[in-house]
Amino acid sequence: MISITNLSYYLGSRALYENASLHIKPNQKIGLIGLNGTGKSTLLRIINGEYQADGGTISKAGDVTLGFLNQDLLSYQTDDSILSVAMQAFARQNELQRQIDELLHEMETNYRDELVDKLGKVQEEFDALDGYTVQARAEEILEGLGFSTDDLQRPLRTFSGGWRMRVMLAKLLLQKPSLLMLDEPTNHLDLPSIQWVEKYIQTYEGAVIVVSHDREFLDNVIDVTVEVAGAKLNYYPGNYSFYLEEKALRNEIQKGAYENQQAKIRQTERFIERFKAKATKAKQAQSRVKQLARMELVDAVIDETARVNFKFQFSTQPGRHILHLDDITKAYGPKRILTRADIRLERGDKVALIGANGRGKSTLLRIISGSEPVNEGKRQLGHNVSFSFYAQHQLESLSVEDTLLDELKHANPTKSEGELRGVLGCFLFSNDEVFKKIKVLSGGEKSRVALAKVLLSQANFLLLDEPTNHLDMQSVNILIQALEQYEGTYVVVSHDRYFVSQIANKIWYIEDEQIKEYPGTYDEYEWWMEERKEQEGNSKSVDKKPAPAPQPATTTPRASDDERKEWQRTLKKLTQQAEESETKISQLEERKKRLEAELADPATYGDSKLMQAKNDEYHRVKAEISQLQDEWENAMLEAEEWEKKLA
Repeated sequence: MISITNLSYYLGSRALYENASLHIKPNQKIGLIGLNGTGKSTLLRIINGEYQADGGTISKAGDVTLGFLNQDLLSYQTDDSILSVAMQAFARQNELQRQIDELLHEMETNYRDELVDKLGKVQEEFDALDGYTVQARAEEILEGLGFSTDDLQRPLRTFSGGWRMRVMLAKLLLQKPSLLMLDEPTNHLDLPSIQWVEKYIQTYEGAVIVVSHDREFLDNVIDVTVEVAGAKLNYYPGNYSFYLEEKALRNEIQKGAYENQQAKIRQTERFIERFKAKATKAKQAQSRVKQLARMELVDAVIDETARVNFKFQFSTQPGRHILHLDDITKAYGPKRILTRADIRLERGDKVALIGANGRGKSTLLRIISGSEPVNEGKRQLGHNVSFSFYAQHQLESLSVEDTLLDELKHANPTKSEGELRGVLGCFLFSNDEVFKKIKVLSGGEKSRVALAKVLLSQANFLLLDEPTNHLDMQSVNILIQALEQYEGTYVVVSHDRYFVSQIANKIWYIEDEQIKEYPGTYDEYEWWMEERKEQEGNSKSVDKKPAPAPQPATTTPRASDDERKEWQRTLKKLTQQAEESETKISQLEERKKRLEAELADPATYGDSKLMQAKNDEYHRVKAEISQLQDEWENAMLEAEEWEKKLA
């Protein structure tokens, strides 16, 4: 499909690529990995034609189409609705729809046979291109990426950069290029959206190249790993876990070859040194000199595994109780985030706060820190609790004229320069890099400095909001090691499932305007959620060891018999509501299918008024289905809460 042969590309005197080669085959799912700064995004831009290679060739099959999602798209703004922007993917269908509308309008006052013939041809092509389903497909993808039905008609300009990136991703997926290139697609997605994108890529009919630092995402979507290292493209025929095993094996082989070659070189050099002055051996010695000159040297294995060898301590031991949020209510106008929510945090808790965007995770973190006021309720910090808060916006609070050493010195003046250098070394800043000024650092480098400051602060309670954003895998591994040896308490917001699985012993999530707690690891939580979904769908699990159920944040006194009877009546009513909604949804789904068939019927689109009526009814039915699905989901969730009370 695409052949990259002997590619060379230089940034000044530095070679990003030198005689690098790669062949991309149809339907391959390729993960492009490597440390920050090795040239992963540059390679995608070279393939896309934005950058010109300094050497080598890139040849593409004639029918190859490219789609490229990159961070530059964050700046795109327009007053068009996000649905309109996504539907720009259907250029031909949109043009045909415009022609159909014009012809129908003209036929209202000038009904001629040639117009009918032209309309028939245009509608035939429109039908062949599935034009009647393009809007439904666009809506499905946008909603899969986390947009609500109400959001679809909002102007793109009203959304933040991360949400605009989702719209551009939707547009790209709708175009269905034969090669889809995605540069850090998970950076601006929440967990449900990441899982939706995973499923989409798994079944995508074209080839995909994805740059990502999300290990679990890569494991779930790719079948080939290409590592950018040493100005080469190193090919591994498997997912990321396969790459780790295979690379370890290759390194072992390379290490053995290197050591054997070095031993042979030392032996040859001793021979030359010993016999170069002897007339009888001079010829042999000269031959060995030429042999050494011709030898193709095996590179030494570079250990890229960064290890934390610094103990992050805090000066004051807190009491047993770290935090209590008591009957907290938080709302922004009519939008409620929390209603009379209650949660406790004990010393030693390692909490991951997860869930979809918009549920209030960052708001909750700010409430815990005391920087966000609440409408009702109390926030109580425990005895001797001192906290430090890391969030992306705090990168801007770094002093741009300070060096890295100066910045860390401000965080902890008691540490010596050697100790601070040790910390910076843990976060991949070595030698003279510690004298760099903050203003010349990349976003990822600033993140590492800010994280180092938080861990140096000697706080016994950490709040970390998306700490892995902009970090490569090596930096994420460093943060995992630092948090594993940290003896304090923390609450971390993250969508990186591998990271969360390594650092959390409790999971928090916001549901029904309450803070829920799962008392176990992320892997156990995932299993429990799957079981919960199956039970809600009236299916039973077999041959699985049960995971612990989530525990309520507070204990509730035993209810009276009268109260329990009232709860049972409420539960019965909610169950009936859910069943009624489900029946209506089934009936409307059947009506929707019939309307789709009628819209594709030439007899319908030959009659402009009938087609308009059917089209209007189709969208009305679709909206009713969406509303009923929301009602069904709300009734089921509320019924579940009453079931828990009755248990």
